[in-house]
Amino acid sequence: MSSGTGDPRYRLAADNRRARFDYEIGDVFEAGIMLTGTEIKSLRGGRSTIGDSYAAEKGGEVWLYNAYIPEYLQANQFNHETRRPRKLLLHKKEIAKLSQAVQRQGMTIVALKIYFNEKGRAKVEIALARGKKEHDKRQTEKARDWNREKGRLMRDKG
Repeated sequence: MSSGTGDPRYRLAADNRRARFDYEIGDVFEAGIMLTGTEIKSLRGGRSTIGDSYAAEKGGEVWLYNAYIPEYLQANQFNHETRRPRKLLLHKKEIAKLSQAVQRQGMTIVALKIYFNEKGRAKVEIALARGKKEHDKRQTEKARDWNREKGRLMRDKG
């Protein structure tokens, strides 16, 4: 899949750079997203964020949760909810693969970016991801302090 941001046929609406920092990214999937008219207008405005969003399988469907798409101010008073769950459009085989990876391997489905393809349709790039192991700063601090102390001892002896 080539939904690269350098490609002029694609227009990026929201990017999740934090996901690449927090997770080890595995398989990447392209999914359609079911949106209302005001959500599409807000996405085209470019003020949406998916930094805290994730996807999950529920009842044989995959849903995107916690993606922030702000209200479209020029719309009527019955506008869309900003953080409502949004259904992702995937093939059954892709849904099964995502579901199995989450259940068996303990992986997470993260949203990487929302963009408009060359036909103007909103797409979401999701990925199977595994959390990176946290670096233990205490061990690093102990090693740094010991090296500092060792250097002082060697200077004092010589």
